[in-house]
Amino acid sequence: MLNDRAQILLKTLVDRYISDGQPVGSRALQQFSGLDVSPATIRNVMADLEEMGLVSSPHTSAGRVPTALGYRLFIDTLMVVQPLDSARVQRLEHQLQPDNPTRLLTQASNLLSELTHYAGVVATPKRSSITVRQIEFLRLSEKRVLLIIVMPDGEVENRVLLTHKDYTQSQLTEAGNFLSQQYADCAFQDIHQRVQSELHQLQHDLTALMSAAMAASDAAIARKAEDYVISGERNLLHSNDLASNMNQLRGLFNVFEQKTELLQLLDASRHAAGVHIFVGNESGLAGLDECSVVSAPYGADGQIIGTLAVVGPKRMNYERVVPIVDITAKLLSNALSQY
Repeated sequence: MLNDRAQILLKTLVDRYISDGQPVGSRALQQFSGLDVSPATIRNVMADLEEMGLVSSPHTSAGRVPTALGYRLFIDTLMVVQPLDSARVQRLEHQLQPDNPTRLLTQASNLLSELTHYAGVVATPKRSSITVRQIEFLRLSEKRVLLIIVMPDGEVENRVLLTHKDYTQSQLTEAGNFLSQQYADCAFQDIHQRVQSELHQLQHDLTALMSAAMAASDAAIARKAEDYVISGERNLLHSNDLASNMNQLRGLFNVFEQKTELLQLLDASRHAAGVHIFVGNESGLAGLDECSVVSAPYGADGQIIGTLAVVGPKRMNYERVVPIVDITAKLLSNALSQY
């Protein structure tokens, strides 16, 4: 437990370091803390905080910086979050229009990135079943066919199929009409189970095409079941805290590219009450050791369906980022519920 003076000095140190990015000395702490204490007293308190692992000295006599543990204590007990004013909330709400769920997720990711100048991530909802509105086949060239899957929300999935024979466009149209008429508004899982027993209704030489279409649909489902939208990754290239270590930066972008580990981290936040913050190695991901992840769940019609987050350096302005993540999650939930 820290006494009031130590808490004030630690909060002042974190605030100054976040603002300036430079180790904070005792004279700066005396000036900005508002405490009527001597620099010697402040140095003694800093020594105690360092012994507790809350601050560290990067260089001799060069001031101190917060550690990951120091950030955690700041976040849990000292941070003062100011909610966004109503006018700004209305502007954000206007930017999240419920015209298309997929576009909404992209808009939310862009908003998080633009407002924080870090990376904005929105994990797409997990879908146990994905329905189809229409399926079409388009002949591209000999033995190359474009499979077009139209979802009920208007989203389109395209896959190029390499076939063993050359189909005419009329044959492809027949196959597309068969699927669309037989399986409109059905879940892909049901289509997959039924189609094998009903292919006899088509010409025999179209069965291979239909099997290839089902395999491509499975791949589309797998991709949509576990995915996220990310914006502003390049903002992190301009962060001095991250850009100075190329190995660390490569590890970070590898986390973005591989997706699986970050999705698991975001999934762990789905059941959090409001905003959840992972500082440094709290994430359990080596590529995020020098980063913090500020996340919040979002939903539709009262049900949690996904998570959004901001990924940035540990030296981020948490008091500013937290309300942005919080309100974006709430606005996205409202927009999805309207849709």
